[in-house]
Order: sequence, then C-alpha cells, then structure tokens
Amino acid sequence: MDRSGIFAGDDPFALAKSWLTAAEATEPNDPNAIALATVDPDGLPNVRMVLLKDIEPASFVFYTNYGSAKGRELDASGKVAFVLHWKSLRRQIRVRGLVSREEGKPADDYYASRSLKSRLGAWASDQSQPLSSRLSLMAEVAKVTAAKGANPTRPPFWGGFRIVPLEMEFWADGNFRLHDRFRWSRQAIDKPWEILRLNP
Repeated sequence: MDRSGIFAGDDPFALAKSWLTAAEATEPNDPNAIALATVDPDGLPNVRMVLLKDIEPASFVFYTNYGSAKGRELDASGKVAFVLHWKSLRRQIRVRGLVSREEGKPADDYYASRSLKSRLGAWASDQSQPLSSRLSLMAEVAKVTAAKGANPTRPPFWGGFRIVPLEMEFWADGNFRLHDRFRWSRQAIDKPWEILRLNP
C-alpha cells in the first residue's frame, strides 16, 4: 500500500502530531480545535468545539469541567469521537475510541499553566447549567477571586480526559473530489493497527 508523502509512517500519533505542526503554521486561529462528539443518556448526539491540549505517544488529551454536559456524557459512555479539520491544509483527522479521566499531575500542571483569570473562571463557572445573567457570573468570579487569591488550586470538578483511539482516519483533499483516505483501526487498545485505504 502506497502511503508516501504526508501519509508516510508507522505511528498514527506521530503522523497526527506532524499534521498538527503543519497546521500551526497555516491556520489563523486554534489549529488544535476539535469537534468533540458525545451521546446523551437518550442516545442523542452532542457535538462542540474544544481545544486539544496534547498528543501523547498513545492518546489525545483535552481539559474541561467534569460537571459539564460533555463531561457527564463522557463519564457515562466511556466512548468519544472527534474531528480535527484544517481548511488551510485541506486535511482532517477523524478519531473514535475510549475515554477516561486524567486527574493527576498532568491535569495539575496544565491548570497551573493557564492564566489566572482562566483558573478563577474554572472555579466560578457551573458549566452547562442555567445562568441568570452575565452580571451574576461576574459576581461569582469576584467572589472566587477574593476566596482563592492569586494561586488557586485545580478544582476537583475540573481536569482532563484522555482519548485512546480504536480508529483514526487521515483524509486529504484531492482533485475532482478524489480524496486520499487512510483508516487505522484495531479491535482493542492492546491489538495491532490495521491500515486500509478507503474510497473517497
């Protein structure tokens, strides 16, 4: 199977990193934005944009409020899908797999690296819950600022999610809609990858 050029390599995580690095040089805003899909208890899908924060040797990591709709849905199902799409490169990566929380040192370190206002905002926002007004949110931020000071610790309800893929698809735009698509898939996380070229 010919996987030369931008598709070359034997490690899909290294390949994803190389595509993200290329996008960082061309995308005007948030090259690490992913469309994250979850499913609610009734089986109705939800999708929203979040920022991917790390591509590890065997997983993808992002951070959020565990009490948010996405956090609750991820905890309930243990499954997730997302898409990275770069209009400037005319490429995308689709991922489907298993998800678990990251509540240890990586979550603490990332939280500490955020701006103070973002750290205080994480404490103040009851994410995905009804809000009476922006004024009440700002009042909560002021209250948290007075209580937590200049070095707030990571909230117990805020942290990371680690996505371990069972399937990854790399797609690049082709002339006349004859796109290039390669799907990496495996039966379980401890199984080897199988790679297929797909019709556009």
